[in-house]
Amino acid sequence: MNLLEMNHVKKSFDGNTVLKNISLSVKEGEVVSIIGPSGSGKSTLLRCATLLETMDDGDLYYLDEAAAKSQNGKAVYVSGARLKKISRQFGLVFQNFNLFPHYSVLKNVMDAPIHVQKRDRESVRKEAEELLAKMGLSDRASYYPCQLSGGQQQRVSIARALAMKPKILFFDEPTSALDPELTGEILKVITQLAKEKMTMVIVTHEMHFARDVSDRMIFMDQGVIVEETTPEELFASSNQRTREFLGKYHVTGD
Repeated sequence: MNLLEMNHVKKSFDGNTVLKNISLSVKEGEVVSIIGPSGSGKSTLLRCATLLETMDDGDLYYLDEAAAKSQNGKAVYVSGARLKKISRQFGLVFQNFNLFPHYSVLKNVMDAPIHVQKRDRESVRKEAEELLAKMGLSDRASYYPCQLSGGQQQRVSIARALAMKPKILFFDEPTSALDPELTGEILKVITQLAKEKMTMVIVTHEMHFARDVSDRMIFMDQGVIVEETTPEELFASSNQRTREFLGKYHVTGD
């Protein structure tokens, strides 16, 4: 079954078309990486998938439940209450962490399961402590975000997303705000999640990582999907636009 399905998605900003008839599906346990130059529509696609942007036209389904359907050339969304329920199926890790600065690390991870999902505080605390241990942050539970490195903050935001028990996790360039030496620790965490069969959609500029971790890769350019295939096939692509893009990262066919 597809956890996520997007059909014929269109999105414009001020008359500038950013997504042109994009369709995408993600199955349970699958890792899909989306690559492409800046301005190709990758982050907008993710924001439409996670209800942060409204599509102009198209369908959006989670586990066969419609969040929006195309009607007469326009995306029509279901009620706010149903969208709220659907939004619990996914988690989103931003490039700039988006942690609450006035909450401790532990409270950042515990807050939403308690207040949004109304779960028992003690069981949430236990799970939050386990997640922080998994992220190598047990000794940072009482710290505040300003006391952490960028890599540590990003690991907290991954723990926070996982605390909601999402079916699918989205990453929007999770390492772009990090120094190169901190990037590796985040990629290691995501690679471990992939081994555990967490369903993930990752927008990234880390090409070697994307090749190693993905079941499927999507190359976007100018609001369209140019190619969608396995990493092996993408990196051996004969498509000129794909080769030009990957050539900048010195990864074509190596």
